[in-house]
Amino acid sequence: MKSIAVILSGCGVFDGSEIHESVLTMLSLSKNNAEVHFFAPNESQATVINHVTGEAKTDNRNQMEEAARISRGKIAPLSSAEADKLDALIIPGGFGAAKNLCDFATRGSECEINKELLSLVRQMHQQKKPLGLMCIAPVMLPKLLNTSVELTIGNDPETIAQIEKMGGKHITCSVDNIVVDHTNKVVTTPAYMLAQSISEAEIGINKLVEKVLEMA
Repeated sequence: MKSIAVILSGCGVFDGSEIHESVLTMLSLSKNNAEVHFFAPNESQATVINHVTGEAKTDNRNQMEEAARISRGKIAPLSSAEADKLDALIIPGGFGAAKNLCDFATRGSECEINKELLSLVRQMHQQKKPLGLMCIAPVMLPKLLNTSVELTIGNDPETIAQIEKMGGKHITCSVDNIVVDHTNKVVTTPAYMLAQSISEAEIGINKLVEKVLEMA
């Protein structure tokens, strides 16, 4: 049974992990008999958003505590993840990927990556273990791997420009497909960067999960 890390960053599209993407990832992993380990930074979210109005709130919320709502309590601090014990790593999207796991949302191509995530991903990459990132999460790849990696975030011109500024190689991709960088063992899919419904998002996410497991 393959042991897969799923990295979460809160709970909710506007300030944490995109819930549909996270659950579809979990469902696909479960259907493919993978053992899933959830991790999130044990630190505060960059922002807290009212998901009804879209307005920022003054609350302080912990990424791991919020992400535990998605994983039904089964989660550990990102700092405790050990590359040696994992076969692959998947990061769902949501603004948490661009606000909490890095600060791309505010700094674009000047962004910095969460140190714990950077360390874990680089170790897994050195061990030639596959990575799957969806939605906005792939923006982190050029800095995570410090190399020119092929990836997709769909077709948003501004985001693509920032990715290429960081040295990434963007491939335009439809919602129901994936981009595979065989050299770096990286799989990406647009998910809600393009998806108009949860059923649309599922197609690409399922392909991503199956490809990551095949490469593991």
